Amino acid sequence: MRCLDAIERTQPAGIERELLVLDNASDDGSAEAVRARGGDLRLIALDRRTGKAENDSTLLREARGEYALLLNEDAELQPGAVAALIAALDENPRAGAAAAQLLDPSGAPRPTAWRLPGVGTALAGALFLHRRLTVQSGGGPVGWAQSSAMLVRRTAAGEVGYLDPQFFVYSDETDFCKRLGDAGWRTLLVAEARAIHHEQLSSDALAARRRIVEFHRNRDRYMRKHHSRAAALLVRVLTAWSYLVRAIGAVALPGHDARRYLLHARQALLPGRGEGIREAAENYNRMRRTPSGTAKAAP
Repeated sequence: MRCLDAIERTQPAGIERELLVLDNASDDGSAEAVRARGGDLRLIALDRRTGKAENDSTLLREARGEYALLLNEDAELQPGAVAALIAALDENPRAGAAAAQLLDPSGAPRPTAWRLPGVGTALAGALFLHRRLTVQSGGGPVGWAQSSAMLVRRTAAGEVGYLDPQFFVYSDETDFCKRLGDAGWRTLLVAEARAIHHEQLSSDALAARRRIVEFHRNRDRYMRKHHSRAAALLVRVLTAWSYLVRAIGAVALPGHDARRYLLHARQALLPGRGEGIREAAENYNRMRRTPSGTAKAAP
């Protein structure tokens, strides 16, 4: 509801809009709350859970405007954000996407854009130089940006085939920005456009493990899709090393979880292991299909 309220507050004057809300087969009353809200919005209520890349693609295909502003439900647009994003795409006809600068709930800027992943960025991470050499800030063209609040030129998205559903969640926007760049489109970070990203993530240990599995699975998927197998393997080793060093340091540093870093290290090295968010969604979908609500064994 806070996301929808912010859309109303930040709507630029003189800009025609449509509002699409996609509910990913929720069970917490979200779809009902949107229906009760009413107004000039269209609810797309799915009966099965699908991945973020597929859902964003559905919204981009269903939209009718020249531009489509992708928003996570935990993103809260700040005043002037939409106008700044529209101006950025209007002024840069070869820009396919423009991302808002994300803020934490206190209002402090947080990393939002990065150089595209590769052996070089993995090496920077292994040497703990990633904040200096990989993170891109200050606005302008970037390798890729987080899509929590991203304005997309729909013609550019259609040209590259929208987002790849093989990326269930994580690295989906990285792959999208990479393919935009390969097709001659640029991705921009617009410093004047700001959005608070609340990141309403579960603190449940199993949910956290699934997120870590999915995160490294799709980082490796990106590397294998856009780079050689040798490069993908080297990135796995370098990334695992960086987390292993963190795990060792966490033993002596308060407030750091060595076991969590070790899990990251293991998944970075062996990204095919474990069950991620995709499997959780598939199990949820099976439960919804059975009268008893008990999941059947996968065929």
